[in-house]
Amino acid sequence: MTSDSLRPHATRFISPLAHKVADAGITPNQVSLFSLLFAILAGVFYYYSFSSPLLVLAGAFMVSLNSMLDAIDGLMARYLKTAGPKGDFIDHVIDRYADVIIICSIFFAGHVQWQIGVIAIVGVLITSYLGTQAQALHLGRYYGGIMGRADRLLLIIAASVVYFAYPHQVFMFNPLGWVMLIIAIASHITAFQRIWHIWQQL
Repeated sequence: MTSDSLRPHATRFISPLAHKVADAGITPNQVSLFSLLFAILAGVFYYYSFSSPLLVLAGAFMVSLNSMLDAIDGLMARYLKTAGPKGDFIDHVIDRYADVIIICSIFFAGHVQWQIGVIAIVGVLITSYLGTQAQALHLGRYYGGIMGRADRLLLIIAASVVYFAYPHQVFMFNPLGWVMLIIAIASHITAFQRIWHIWQQL
């Protein structure tokens, strides 16, 4: 994944914040629930975004908060030495709901044809499923491929900023429409990469 190279730098930046939040008595699961709240707010902003490009920028800000809290909860669990299967399970469930809310709100709003949106969300869900299916088959968790969750969120944030500056179509789509098309294609490529990797391991 292209964002993997940025992960160590991001971890160094947010680790002190994660430790402060943990020391304040907030649990990792509570942070996970807050990340879902920000995803829901992002979905609301994107759904109504055709009324004002500023709502797209607000949606991008909510997505960035969702992404940051999604990283913080794991760091908190490791810092508090409470990491376990329950937290991991809740984190994955919330991530899937967040993915569906954010992506569906963009194509429900009409930024791209619903057919492309459906292809995108199916690719995202299958890709995420395969990441944990490898672990279920006792092969270890696998998140390889050209596009993971962090990559998708970074693309959506970047496209939202571009849309705020230029909320018009370029050829067939506006910036959010183009990023949905990219996610639709790249997610399925990633899914086939993971299928191939798992098959080879089996």
